[in-house]
Amino acid sequence: MGKSLFQKVWDTHRVGTLADGRTQLFIGTHLIHEVTSPQAFGMLRDLGLQVKFPQRTFATVDHIVPTRNQSAPQDPLAAAMMTALRDNVTEFGITYFDLASGKQGVVHVVGPEQGITQPGTTIACGDSHTATHGAFGAIAFGIGTTQVRDVLATQTLALETLKVRRIEVSGQLPPGVYAKDVILHIIRLLGARGGIGYAYEYAGEVFERMSMEERMTVCNMSIEGGARCGYVNPDAKTLAYLRDRPYVDMTDFETTAARWLAWASDADAVYDDLVRIDAATIEPTVTWGISPDQGIAISETIPDPDRAPTQQEKDSILEALAYMKLPAGAPIKGVAIDVAFIGSCTNGRLSDFREVARYLRGHQVAPGVTALAVPGSQIVAALCEQEGLPQIFRAAGFEWRDAGCSMCLAMNPDKLVGDQLCASSSNRNFKGRQGSSTGRTVLMSPLMVAAAAIRGSIADAREVFALEPRA
Repeated sequence: MGKSLFQKVWDTHRVGTLADGRTQLFIGTHLIHEVTSPQAFGMLRDLGLQVKFPQRTFATVDHIVPTRNQSAPQDPLAAAMMTALRDNVTEFGITYFDLASGKQGVVHVVGPEQGITQPGTTIACGDSHTATHGAFGAIAFGIGTTQVRDVLATQTLALETLKVRRIEVSGQLPPGVYAKDVILHIIRLLGARGGIGYAYEYAGEVFERMSMEERMTVCNMSIEGGARCGYVNPDAKTLAYLRDRPYVDMTDFETTAARWLAWASDADAVYDDLVRIDAATIEPTVTWGISPDQGIAISETIPDPDRAPTQQEKDSILEALAYMKLPAGAPIKGVAIDVAFIGSCTNGRLSDFREVARYLRGHQVAPGVTALAVPGSQIVAALCEQEGLPQIFRAAGFEWRDAGCSMCLAMNPDKLVGDQLCASSSNRNFKGRQGSSTGRTVLMSPLMVAAAAIRGSIADAREVFALEPRA
């Protein structure tokens, strides 16, 4: 009987089995940032412990950095977190991609672009969207601050084993449907809690055709579907992406590549669950509520609570509509927006900005809409500059910002005000997620964000940009 990639990686990294049945798992790579690491280092010192393998930990700053001007003064708490991270990495000899390095950025963008993220590895980070790295055939976990301490001290984690659900998306995606739409559709179908206890293996023709950056978008939001991690099996695209990256050993790349490909799930691997989706059924998808599974196709109407099959679902819809200030049964298309945000660890990569720039020329952001484009890293920003993308965004009325998490989670100056509604390419639409206790978030693909910015309301990018069928 064959094994899935998850089983292969889990078994290889198993240190032992604890008395309570959990696996003590070796963590090959540890990523840290300024928000969840200071307390972990403090606990380490309280216990009189050192960092076990400092060469396996990599740090950057992303959550709290300003994006309008990274050198601008910060509030005292943000400055303290930045100082603590710098002091900690210096004391323990940890590699640090700081603001002056030219390599700083959102941790889940920095890891792949540096080649730190590699197939067959285990990766942990004190950030829920660590699942992003699964796009490379890694098993990547978001962890809490106490677990950050554990990895620093022992390079291991105590984890319960997971079931594996294979999600196959086959066929051809319609025009205007992107990786973000695919994952929003999956979350809508399976639910925000549907993945609890599972690792998700994404497979099928659609994922095989996706670029590495598109696969990162899908894996990034596995956590929004309740899964502990998500991954795509490594293939030729994985190898091409990683070749010549700074942290990839090129001494004998062909041998390394063969070892990486061997991590892929066996053809006769057995799964705990199998979900099959026809790509042709997926439309541009947007959220309407306060949970990522509250999503609909752009052609659909906002749910009517009176048609809910259960009282619990009715109550959930009523709560969401009250917060979002949306009318039941009305089209989602045409709902006015105040802010448009393209960026985050979900959709802040070079390909995201390239795709929007393809269609943005000749268009203008609607009056009254604040539109932000925020690269996921300094390297992404530099590559965009080389291709002239910032000029296209600025000419259309977008603000082009410095690298950082920005408006994804509002731990920095980029925040909604009052009950502003934001068309966002980020990953969460929870109450208050973007900085205002009454701010409203609608998740969608970057091109859909651009379409909303131009119309001044939630719009169908296929109509705004007259998209042609895929070749």
